[in-house]
Amino acid sequence: MKKISILGVTGSIGLQTLDVARKSEDIEVVGITANTSVLKIQEIIKEFKPKYVCMMDLNSAKEVKNFVKENNLDIEVYEGLEGLIKISTLDEIDTVVTSVFGMIGLRPTIEAIRKKKDIALANKETLVVAGEIVMREAKENGVKILPVDSEHSAIFQSLRGNKESELKKILLTASGGPFRGKKLKELECVTLKDALNHPNWSMGKKITVDSATLMNKGLEVIEAHFLFNCPYENIQVVVHPQSMIHSMVEYKDNSIIAQIGSPDMRLPIQYALNYPERKKEIATPLDFYDMCNLTFEKPDMDTFKCLRLAFEAGKRGGLMPTILNGANEEAVSLFLDEKIKFLQIGDIIEKAIENFRDRIDDALTIENIIDLDKDVKEYVRNNF
Repeated sequence: MKKISILGVTGSIGLQTLDVARKSEDIEVVGITANTSVLKIQEIIKEFKPKYVCMMDLNSAKEVKNFVKENNLDIEVYEGLEGLIKISTLDEIDTVVTSVFGMIGLRPTIEAIRKKKDIALANKETLVVAGEIVMREAKENGVKILPVDSEHSAIFQSLRGNKESELKKILLTASGGPFRGKKLKELECVTLKDALNHPNWSMGKKITVDSATLMNKGLEVIEAHFLFNCPYENIQVVVHPQSMIHSMVEYKDNSIIAQIGSPDMRLPIQYALNYPERKKEIATPLDFYDMCNLTFEKPDMDTFKCLRLAFEAGKRGGLMPTILNGANEEAVSLFLDEKIKFLQIGDIIEKAIENFRDRIDDALTIENIIDLDKDVKEYVRNNF
């Protein structure tokens, strides 16, 4: 029986992880966390009966504690960051699904690794800002980092059974988002509603906006660099609007292996939770007789400069990805609140990188990452 904790259980990935567990006979959900979604947590408690719950919001934690008491349930309820870390390091579990949004996932992931828990990774920020630290800790503790993103799962599967030395290039596919093919002039007046209208995937609002700017793909480039020990020069982004080829790997003999499947996040989640085994089908099967044409395009890094900025930050290294990520998070938040225009997201990131350039080469530590992230977000909030 695979025993798991899910950090961010009420988000898109968290809920789909529950569906994977629902359809599995050998996955037990032991611990769950959320922020303020009390009603959803109550429903999940009734169905999955976890032993441990954490609510980041203190008032929400009190409500859940009252619910547990009124229903005479044998559940321990924690709160805040310490509670999040507790859920990620439970003695009973062997795998943590890290699907919380933002930098809040960094400390729980590091602590889980140190407690020798395997990580089913869906929290991009963890590897983007601290990939060097995370991968070193994982190696020292004999922990598997199992990618949940569809693209990284595809690369992981395409590399299986082959030697790292045989890898020539990673081909990271991107849908292109809702604004694929548009130029800067056409993007000047796009709305929040336009940006949230993703053609293929159902995701949270922040990730959907990141997909529209192509920053999501840029963050995935940095993740791929650390996950697969691949130089940035050997990572190529390919726009593939149909989202059926989830990514590809090119080997030194120029042969290419691709992972193909329906655009359904439950597939990579199921694979990560059951690795190295494959379980019964959970996604809709593809019928090649009915498939539309598969097309591929070069990304436009002039119009979608967030992708270019991510490549530059990754190659520069140090704390530059922390600046990139923090500025993007805060800029997207401003856009979601309709306080800035779509194209300002990339402009704000550029200005933040320039403003904090003197801190890029500070020591790469968890403390410095968290402090810089806080300062970058405060800078963006106060200046735009």
